[in-house]
Amino acid sequence: MNFENKVCVVTGGANGIGLCIVNEFAKNKAKVAFVDLDETAGGRALKGIQANGGEGLFYPGDIAEKQTLEGFTQKVIETFGRVDYLINNACLSRKGILSGCDYEDFNYVLRVGVTAPYMLAKLFCNHFGEAGAVVNISSTRSSMSQQDTESYTAAKGGISALTHALAVSLAGKVRVNSVSPGWIDVSANFDSDFEKKHSLADKYQHPVGRVGQPIDIARAVMFLCDKENGFITGQNITVDGGMTKQMIYSGDEGWEYKGR
Repeated sequence: MNFENKVCVVTGGANGIGLCIVNEFAKNKAKVAFVDLDETAGGRALKGIQANGGEGLFYPGDIAEKQTLEGFTQKVIETFGRVDYLINNACLSRKGILSGCDYEDFNYVLRVGVTAPYMLAKLFCNHFGEAGAVVNISSTRSSMSQQDTESYTAAKGGISALTHALAVSLAGKVRVNSVSPGWIDVSANFDSDFEKKHSLADKYQHPVGRVGQPIDIARAVMFLCDKENGFITGQNITVDGGMTKQMIYSGDEGWEYKGR
């Protein structure tokens, strides 16, 4: 995959999966622009890119706010002139109905996880380069849940639906796909011994025999951005080690039902 001199925009790029996506595109010689609330981590990530000879832009701000989206878009275009890849990664949880997630909490999560991706696609719409791509980060939680996860689950369901809607509306201009991570241990970004804290049950509830890492998601994102895969649009790739396909009953794979 050749991303040299391509411009990649990432939301929530200072930590976790987003940071890994930022770093992997930079390693592959893309110019990377990212936005995040965490100014300290964002500045650190930018310094890392620059120290390795890469070109980057960090914009601190809250993408739940319209002025942040407009300011970030303007800065990207002023700096790079275009965008080739838009990776809508940022989201969060404010839990759900059992823990008092209220009107403001719920709508804040939707603004970050659904409204911001829509608005960024709209704001960048006339600035995409040839063979551009949008990749939205959804989740396996868009189709399965634990208790008290309504805010995050609703946002991920929304971004999944938004993906195929944008793919149709923006046909001929840019391809739009999504990636649905399963259990991803983001500590793998910094801790080479991260797997030691995973139990056998943690590992073997996944058919592949391990918990996921951010790099697993970054590779899927890059695959979808690569112009050689230009026949793919409106699709979702689930990257979960097979976890959502394996039926587990009490007593299987080291797991036992303990009661509520």
